[in-house]
Amino acid sequence: MRIGLLGTGNVARALAHGWRAAGHDVLLGSRRPEERTGLDLPVAGLGETAAHAEVLVNATPGGVSVALLHSIGAPALAGTLLIDVGVGLSDDFTELTHPNSSLGELIQEAFPLTPVVKTLCTMDSSAMTAPGELTEPGTVFLSGDDIEAKRTTGHLLTDLGWPPSTQLDIGGITTARGQEHFAFLFMGIADGVGSHTFNIKVVTRRQTDTP
Repeated sequence: MRIGLLGTGNVARALAHGWRAAGHDVLLGSRRPEERTGLDLPVAGLGETAAHAEVLVNATPGGVSVALLHSIGAPALAGTLLIDVGVGLSDDFTELTHPNSSLGELIQEAFPLTPVVKTLCTMDSSAMTAPGELTEPGTVFLSGDDIEAKRTTGHLLTDLGWPPSTQLDIGGITTARGQEHFAFLFMGIADGVGSHTFNIKVVTRRQTDTP
């Protein structure tokens, strides 16, 4: 697939490398592409990236994502699956920019013709594309209102090393706030284990035979 990734930071680059290794055509989108050289990945302007993509990925800072998408324009985004991996945090990482909602919800509300799927925001970029390097992959969550969009996102997650057994659909786009609000627990766990490269796993009750 043609995948456009909005952003050129660690997350965007990690995902681009992961999907390119799986055979996808990737393009990074930047407001200043002429300044983003030497990344070993193709970079274009935001509009060109959106026009190129069958799937768009929002990997921009959550506090500016909606405005950045508006700069591209709703018509350019209509009908294109948008995978949102962003989390809105203050500059000092002490507050959420969307404490009573989520970035995923706000994007979906602002662009109703663009199916939005929230995923991968409960882990660091080092785990997003290398779940096989963890002791076990753990769980990756999906939130979104469009079933087909979530199905396509699931296939792309599999291409990054997340088998279907690790993927958990937790419901509509309103459940994205649970994924994003995990950010503070993520930071606490990172301090506790001394690393950002980890993931969590949903563990359910053991099934027992009934007499």
